[in-house]
Amino acid sequence: MKQVFRSEQRGGANHGWLLAKHSFSFANWYDPSRMGWGVLRVINEDRVAPNTGFGTHGHRDMEIVTYVLEGELAHKDSMGNGEVGGANAGLIRPGEIQRMSAGSGVLHSEMNHGPQEVHLLQIWMLPKTPGGAPGYEQARIDPASLRGRLALLAADGGGLVRVNSDASLYAGRFDGAEAADLPLAAGRLAYVQVARGSVTVNGERLNQGDGLQMADEAAVQIRDGQQAEVLVFDLGRPQ
Repeated sequence: MKQVFRSEQRGGANHGWLLAKHSFSFANWYDPSRMGWGVLRVINEDRVAPNTGFGTHGHRDMEIVTYVLEGELAHKDSMGNGEVGGANAGLIRPGEIQRMSAGSGVLHSEMNHGPQEVHLLQIWMLPKTPGGAPGYEQARIDPASLRGRLALLAADGGGLVRVNSDASLYAGRFDGAEAADLPLAAGRLAYVQVARGSVTVNGERLNQGDGLQMADEAAVQIRDGQQAEVLVFDLGRPQ
């Protein structure tokens, strides 16, 4: 089973300082048919204006991954990340991935202190086990690892960062004849989000902002990219 969800079908909001597009039900946009796919609950494409951002707010029992496409996002949280002299400087830039496990509860803010708009994807996934101590990781992505292949960024068992979720997140960049296949075990779900450009996935032509959700497929097949950057999720089902 394959279902394409086009960019223009997404929900969203324009708050002036924030232009948001929602692939799944979020905030004031509710579609009962778009409540997530497997353990994937949220993919938001956000554009944050300079000198604005998300003030301090709370989360719990969610794995949150941030993938910045342009600009710099300043993260600060109640675990001490982003504090002067803290373990992590708190700036998330293109070519990096950040994971925050909300666990039993965490407060954080995400601000654009720079002179240009910040363009990012924020992803929420349901945790395998609720509660527990919140956690944070941030890692640099080797650009060569994305070229014509799918690099494992986040997974329960590894990747550049580790998530407490039955999910593996890959990213890749594809042009021309570059291609990649990601085998899927029986019973697994998959979701592909096009961050930039256009690409053919399992025979479906997708453009920037489009998503493709799949069940009962043997593999995710990436072909015929045109300056494409894609995120690919190998997903379990909620318990």
